[in-house]
Amino acid sequence: MNRIILLIVLSTSLIACNKKKNSAYLPKATGKPGDIILIMDSVQWRGELGKEFRMIFRKEVPGLPQTEPMFNVIWVHPSRLKLLTQIRNLIYVFTLDQETQGSKTLRRDFTPEALAKIKSDTSYFQFSRQDEYAKGQEVLYLFGDTEQNLIRHLRQSSQKLIDYFNDVERKRLEANLFGTKATKGVASFLHKEQGIELRVPIGYVVADKQNDFIWLRQIDAASDKDIFITWRPYESEYQLLPDSVLAWRDEVAKKYLFEDPENPISYLVTERENFDVIARQVTLNKHFAMQIRALWRTNTFTMGGPFLGYALVDQPRGRLYYIEGFAYAPARDKREIMRELETILGTFRTSEDLGITAK
Repeated sequence: MNRIILLIVLSTSLIACNKKKNSAYLPKATGKPGDIILIMDSVQWRGELGKEFRMIFRKEVPGLPQTEPMFNVIWVHPSRLKLLTQIRNLIYVFTLDQETQGSKTLRRDFTPEALAKIKSDTSYFQFSRQDEYAKGQEVLYLFGDTEQNLIRHLRQSSQKLIDYFNDVERKRLEANLFGTKATKGVASFLHKEQGIELRVPIGYVVADKQNDFIWLRQIDAASDKDIFITWRPYESEYQLLPDSVLAWRDEVAKKYLFEDPENPISYLVTERENFDVIARQVTLNKHFAMQIRALWRTNTFTMGGPFLGYALVDQPRGRLYYIEGFAYAPARDKREIMRELETILGTFRTSEDLGITAK
């Protein structure tokens, strides 16, 4: 690891700086999506500090039918670090009040000036680097003058830390999904005929399209990934309330989403009896949106899985949209499937976003 120098910027904030690497000569980062290598002393990993990290990064992913952690956290002792420097997500952790060999090993890579600054400014506890040892790598440093102060910062910033790595993973996924040409036919249809945009990766096809509904689908041996878009006139902000959105969703699903198109008796519904619907207000591409996470099933109880949906308004056009990604993947973990669908939904653009004049 390069020697790290902390500088004062604008008298209040600190950043890390070192010699700029030429990323063209770095190896590509390795590891599975959602993996985080946590490098810290063994005593602290087994103690209260390690427990805090496990609570944050192994928190249950909301909206899935089975328990899955936010991230796969893999603890590594500092002495074994050289074997894993190319992993996609690394977190280094140390505190100045820990005198074990592992903690001392981590502190060696900081200058005396940096360590003095960490001791004198207890508000400063993190910084990050990209492409530290490999292309596409994210490295986060978390530290403190004392273990208790670092734990306090972690508790105050737990959601920000989760969001930080979720954003990193989504950006990587965007690069992989959209690094090649999107399905031109689908994109062209959405733009020309509906005045909207959705970046759709290769492999998705139009399963159905109606005057108020489009269904995109990708089926392989392991999973069935689906996206649909539906719309109606926007009349009132009450249409964005969770109960209104779910009632609309179920209406559309009963009309268009069949387990078997040849057997419309079997259709999709929102699972409400054994699972809590998670609704929250979010911003999607500068639009206020109601986000819904829940489970779907067929009305005959033969299939089911998770879904993620957003309701939002295209004001100039006076149109209310609901976009959703849902998946069927029996006997498979679904965290990364839903991350992919969330990434695709995040590319949705209305006519207002695209500067298309309302008809």
